[in-house]
Amino acid sequence: MNQNRITQLLGIEYPIIQAGMIWASGWRLASVVSNAGGLGLIGAGSMYPEVLREHIQKCKAATNKPFGVNVPLLYPNIEEIMNIVIEEKVPIVFTSAGNPKTWTSTLKEKGIIVVHVVSSTKFALKCQDAGCDAVVAEGFEAGGHNGREETTTLCLIPSVKKHLTIPLIAAGGIYNARTMLAAMVLGADAVQIGSRFVATLEASSHIDFKEAVVKAKEGDTLLSIKKLTPVRLLQNSFANEIQTAEKNGATNEVLEKILGKARAKKGMFEGDMENGELEIGQVSALIDDILPAAEIVKQIMQEFNQLIQNPLAR
Repeated sequence: MNQNRITQLLGIEYPIIQAGMIWASGWRLASVVSNAGGLGLIGAGSMYPEVLREHIQKCKAATNKPFGVNVPLLYPNIEEIMNIVIEEKVPIVFTSAGNPKTWTSTLKEKGIIVVHVVSSTKFALKCQDAGCDAVVAEGFEAGGHNGREETTTLCLIPSVKKHLTIPLIAAGGIYNARTMLAAMVLGADAVQIGSRFVATLEASSHIDFKEAVVKAKEGDTLLSIKKLTPVRLLQNSFANEIQTAEKNGATNEVLEKILGKARAKKGMFEGDMENGELEIGQVSALIDDILPAAEIVKQIMQEFNQLIQNPLAR
């Protein structure tokens, strides 16, 4: 396909961004996606500062293509993280879970492209006002931390597009060429894909988690922990426990005690399928295999280019 606003902005061949997911998006996955023509993102949310530095350096050694880092702004060591990103000359930063005004101008002064993840039109416009170069609008279908508005991708993308002038990236429920084309017809310049890249050979998540994603059926995920911060999870003993507590009116303190520390690491990285937090999107029900990440990018783009010629082909 021809270059568009996102491919030109990010210096990539294809309008496919691999989401910076915790416990899945290390340097191996990011570098492979970037080498395949998309944009690979390292997920800083599950990394101590020096671990992140190591992943950035290894990614730079493994690819000469653009790559980025996803940084949740609620990260406790945020200043240290941002200093590492700047010191290591990371070209692109995707920020999330916080106010885009906090770091956007600082990063842009260093020549870094800044993209912020939102779940509503209101916050997309705040990103534009803050000087972000682009926005990821993520629908309710997405895995992991989610918007309180519970707006689906089908409704969110055209709404954001209607009001936004900077480039728009769609996320949530996108995993193949058809869903990518649908998002772009709705107004997106590119797509961000998470769950499909969890089920890859290069994802750093535990093999038991990858296999659970492949086995997932429709309805196996739920949006939970809404009182604290909404998260889409695979249902298991932990998810059922915290959902029951919420239904019974548990306070935030009680929910935080159930959640505990390192719950996501326990599930997605260490492979505890019953007591861990297993963040994944609804689209997991449509993922049937674990593939090399480069093959996924290739498949999507081949089918996407065919669909452009005949979008109604079955």
